[in-house]
Amino acid sequence: MLGIVPEIGPEAFSLVIIPLFIFFARICDVTIGTMRIIFVSRGMKMIAPVLGFFEVFIWIIAVGQIFQNLTNPLNYFAYAAGFATGNYVGMIVEERLAMGLAIVRIITQRDSTNLIGYLRGAGYGVTVLDAQGKMGPGKVIISVVKRKNITDVENAIHEFNPKAFYSIEDVRRAAEGTFPVVTPGPTPFHFGRGLRKGK
Repeated sequence: MLGIVPEIGPEAFSLVIIPLFIFFARICDVTIGTMRIIFVSRGMKMIAPVLGFFEVFIWIIAVGQIFQNLTNPLNYFAYAAGFATGNYVGMIVEERLAMGLAIVRIITQRDSTNLIGYLRGAGYGVTVLDAQGKMGPGKVIISVVKRKNITDVENAIHEFNPKAFYSIEDVRRAAEGTFPVVTPGPTPFHFGRGLRKGK
């Protein structure tokens, strides 16, 4: 008859429901743990302890289910698979949140006038230093940007100085700084239209 939910037998519950529960519980607690470590590295003292509480709470529940069902090897597989998946999910979540700041260092032997012009025109704070490298004189461009704007800066580098070397590092703490008021578009073409790439 319609509307009748079939009963789940104890064997199906032990072989299917419990491993799935352990798997998803591990995804949750490892994802939270990954976020907690990232928050600790960024000095966010208030958020990290709260995440730590939920991380351990969920972990205890998952481990408790394993100890109650030691004879089922699927539980061990679910535990390990959940741990691996949780690491991946945690990194994806952190990447999507894109919190904090990053310092971008760009080293180029080409004329970087257009790149510098774009970055400053888009509202980024830019420091330019003269440098001497193996291939001769060049420029070192340093900018501290919000992590959500890294893609825009990378697009500008690829457009104006595609052979430039650049590195990106997380910034734990910063004071003052110049940042765009409005997030720039995904590509730098609106500023670079009509400009030649640096030589």
